[in-house]
Amino acid sequence: MNPFVYDIPTKVYFGRDQLGNLSAELAQFGRCVLLAYGGGSIKRIGLYDKIMTQLTESGFEVVELAGIEPNPRIESVRRGVALCKENSVDVILAVGGGSTIDAAKFVAAGACVDHDAWEFFGANAKPIERALPIVTILTLAATGSEMDTAGVISNPETEDKLGRLARPLLPRVSFLDPTLTYSVSPYQTACGAADILSHIMEVYFNTQEDLFMLDKMMEGLMQTVVKFGPVAVRDGENYEARANLMWAGSWAINGFLNGGKRKAWSCHPMEHELSASYDITHGLGLAILTPRWMKHCLSVGMVDKFVSFGVNVFGVDATLEPMAIAEEAIRRLEHFLFEELGLQRTLTEVGIGREKLAEMSRKACRYGDIRGFVTLTPEDVERIYEMSL
Repeated sequence: MNPFVYDIPTKVYFGRDQLGNLSAELAQFGRCVLLAYGGGSIKRIGLYDKIMTQLTESGFEVVELAGIEPNPRIESVRRGVALCKENSVDVILAVGGGSTIDAAKFVAAGACVDHDAWEFFGANAKPIERALPIVTILTLAATGSEMDTAGVISNPETEDKLGRLARPLLPRVSFLDPTLTYSVSPYQTACGAADILSHIMEVYFNTQEDLFMLDKMMEGLMQTVVKFGPVAVRDGENYEARANLMWAGSWAINGFLNGGKRKAWSCHPMEHELSASYDITHGLGLAILTPRWMKHCLSVGMVDKFVSFGVNVFGVDATLEPMAIAEEAIRRLEHFLFEELGLQRTLTEVGIGREKLAEMSRKACRYGDIRGFVTLTPEDVERIYEMSL
């Protein structure tokens, strides 16, 4: 295995009634706070009022960046950058799910430079050397952005959805209260569970030598999502289910599981093109694509890892032939995603046809073939899209 450095200093307050620590944590960074949030759900559940009361009573100046979209857009980032510069913002408080936190990350970086924030993305991306401090309050378990260095932003003008990792984007403090996810709809809960599962699988399915310990950690996390995802979909106020999904979401993508692996992810770049062109929910796109990607991998002979996946995650009979185990594992994953979570199973069901498949395949491979668990050419990507119709 490859050598690696693991250093994730995000301070996490996990569990009920932790927001009483918010003012003290923000105060270490300054007095002017940019409050970033999405479409207003934090107002409906009373969280906005709770935050504003605490901040105003503690003497903070609050500037608001509202209306951050799902699949956050560069225009929202630009609005946030302008607010930070106009008001000399000291710290950004991102309240919401991954979309809000991702946008806040690039607002934080954009506030420290003179160029447009979109120049942080693409083949000639400019460096991210500094960012305003970021504090998060998570309201949706999915992306893990509350505890990692990554973010993804969409540009509707170019139909691009691009990601970026940079150390300064790591949140300094994150508040994870599972009760704040009680109001998340069954659909969004299901999409979040699919997203968490995909983050783990993108690392698990890898040809590089790995630590046995990390494989077992990943299998345990995947079992956690499989066990508690459907519970949270059926019973939104089940604290055990919400808590397990929330903490699994953070550990799925905070770098701990990588163990020095350097293979590219496969399903995420393919899905980014779907949500860039059609603005579908990211987790739903991953759910539709992943089983078809797995079938493509089997078609080129990559069987062994699917055996471990089937036996150790879904309890497939280990005495079966390897290919039979692999195929049964995919069937059980499909049952989990489309029956237990209730997600749509095809691109056709969400209004996506063949008209953009070739273009999306080319853009998914904009930096060359995707060199992941199985190398994917643009032709391979198009085949997987076709299988998903």
